[in-house]
Amino acid sequence: MAEQTFRPGEPQIPDEALVDQVLQGEVSAYDWLVLRYQERLYAVIYHMTANHEDTNDLLMETFDKAFRRLSSYKKNSSFYTWIYRIALNHTVNHLNRGRKRRYDLSLNELSVDEATEQEFADLSAVTGAQAAARVELQNKLNESLKNLSESQRAAVVLFDIEGMGHAEIAKIMHCSEGTVRSRLHYAHRYLQKALASWLNK
Repeated sequence: MAEQTFRPGEPQIPDEALVDQVLQGEVSAYDWLVLRYQERLYAVIYHMTANHEDTNDLLMETFDKAFRRLSSYKKNSSFYTWIYRIALNHTVNHLNRGRKRRYDLSLNELSVDEATEQEFADLSAVTGAQAAARVELQNKLNESLKNLSESQRAAVVLFDIEGMGHAEIAKIMHCSEGTVRSRLHYAHRYLQKALASWLNK
């Protein structure tokens, strides 16, 4: 994970110290944790639901859950990883309950480590003469994402959009790095196959 950066006026102390302050009764310290992660958590949740109203609700519920469970944070992983896990699990549970689903994952936001998945790189190369078919391809991508399992979609969001590494994703998803690679491999292969006819136009 990248080195901690601080906002102007923000106390320049690590997440774990803020957690300790909250647990010692300084509840206002939690506001800084919210400010540090609300934008990134919003992005993760939105890329799973593509619905702003649902995302706002889920984000608030995530921070509420994290606050109520703060005493269970054992510091054997970063606070960042811990709260991402809560957000991801809460979002997946929301989707599994059958509420409204919309997946508008922009092609602009998909970037793949070519050394890991060379075959998926074509998805980010929609330029020039292919630009006219972009909207049609976007719709096909949205449709294809619906056919991925929740765990595969979550892996794609965390890896391709959030730029997380396999080890960090494995901690968030409570699985091995090999499982993460497997989910990404099959998700990328499926998306490439589903979009092959459009990418080759």
